[in-house]
Amino acid sequence: MKHLILAALLAPSIAFAHGFSADKLIIAHPMAFETTPTAQTADGYMVIMNNGDTADRLLAVKADFPKVTLHSTVEQDGIARMQELDAIDIPPMAQTPLQPGGLHIMFMGLNGDPFEVGEEIPATLVFEKAGEVPVTFHVEPRGAGAIDHSNHGVTN
Repeated sequence: MKHLILAALLAPSIAFAHGFSADKLIIAHPMAFETTPTAQTADGYMVIMNNGDTADRLLAVKADFPKVTLHSTVEQDGIARMQELDAIDIPPMAQTPLQPGGLHIMFMGLNGDPFEVGEEIPATLVFEKAGEVPVTFHVEPRGAGAIDHSNHGVTN
């Protein structure tokens, strides 16, 4: 119960600091790193917090690119490889980080239009239960590091 109370208290500050919400989900800090001028892909990251008592699933991401997919980085034989996913499970009363080296979103087909620092990338997250949630990915400088959202009120 204290997690729900803490999450309720933190939700307005998360939304103000570049977060979005739908139903019992909070989408904290959607972001992407800047890319080189020749990059054909970019990754998207965020933390999805489920303050509800039922699971949800991220099914897709819609954005103005030829293809946008859900991915996971998996290590096989000491080599990190990306694997396309059909969905990302969002367990109840937990946070699901999409971060470098793990779960992430792939924006494909940049075609000479790189992500630049300060740019905002509109997208729509499609959840099985929460439905469509419009978000904005903020492009940050590479090397800004992974964002720590571990204190945002939902624990595993």
